[in-house]
Amino acid sequence: MTDSKIWLSSPHMGGTEQNYVKEAFDTNWVAPLGPNVTGFENDLTNFLNEDVHVAALSSGTAVIHLGLILLGVQAGDEVICQSFTFSASANPIVYLGATPVFIDSEPETWNMCPVALEQAIVDRISKGKKPKAIIPVHLYGMPFKVDEIKAVASKYDIPILEDSAEALGSKYKGKKCGTFGTIGVLSFNGNKIITTSGGGALVTYDIKIKEKTIFLATQARDNAPHYQHSEIGYNYRLSNISAGIGRGQMEVLQKHVDLRRDMHTFYLDFFKDIDGVTVFDEPNADYHSNHWLSCITLDSEKLGKTTEDLRVALEKENIETRPLWKPMHLQPIFAKCPYYGTNVAESLFNNGLCLPSGSNLSESDKKGLLMHCKHFFNINL
Repeated sequence: MTDSKIWLSSPHMGGTEQNYVKEAFDTNWVAPLGPNVTGFENDLTNFLNEDVHVAALSSGTAVIHLGLILLGVQAGDEVICQSFTFSASANPIVYLGATPVFIDSEPETWNMCPVALEQAIVDRISKGKKPKAIIPVHLYGMPFKVDEIKAVASKYDIPILEDSAEALGSKYKGKKCGTFGTIGVLSFNGNKIITTSGGGALVTYDIKIKEKTIFLATQARDNAPHYQHSEIGYNYRLSNISAGIGRGQMEVLQKHVDLRRDMHTFYLDFFKDIDGVTVFDEPNADYHSNHWLSCITLDSEKLGKTTEDLRVALEKENIETRPLWKPMHLQPIFAKCPYYGTNVAESLFNNGLCLPSGSNLSESDKKGLLMHCKHFFNINL
């Protein structure tokens, strides 16, 4: 067994985070606003390198929730959502009393299938239920088919709420993920490329959307000397302490992306000669993934072994792996929701595995991974 646990994707501090946090304590900015929040938003805006506005919130889920509200989603509406994703992409739809309409993936990027998307829109419109928004996801950091998805969304005049929670630092045709939709979603959960321990950010080209986001995220308090509220508000603003962690993390963001991409190359090199194992990779040069998580699929017929066999074998060696996301349309809570597509997402779930991908994996960790994978695949040590 490996002496110390090899994690799938653990937080990786850069070293300067405590300076920003200390400054917040020293100046008594221990609140859900302050210089670190503004600075973090500015850092993200500069990194995205577009004419965007950023609002820092308490989680990526909060961003999706407020994003749907800002796009006019109400009880009884329908929202199209990628099925192959984490439940946080879909849960906020239900918060609002709306219904998720799930879409299968395509095999190249594992993301929302443009063909199934259009089929769903046409069918929902024929039933008198034109969807109010589309939530495609850049899964595991891989950009979705941006041009094709945007073309369908534009054709039917449906806004895109771009779930880029896993894709900070990823690019499509040179443009950063998070900047393709009417609203973009970023996440800084503990296992992401950078972390604020928990947090997220809304990205938009419309300053009015940012302003309304902050208004709703701070309990929708009207401009009055007393506490007056004309709309329902939420306690969703990021704290100045957490934003301080984020400011320090921004200093090492590109380094973290480069290290994750190096881990991906590490796996490509190891598995290239193992027939029956495929490493999830960019389909062409238009796609630049941060490879937040490196993933493989196994052909159990060729190998005589399954991904579950591999997961259990590595778990016994104190190495954390994880099955790919179980599609939302197969989840008990969403079993009655509409679904469009075939079985691409289901097949990926049944045959795929996420491997340790952190930017803080050591050379010793890599050697341990190689040794135990070689043993599993019966490769001469």
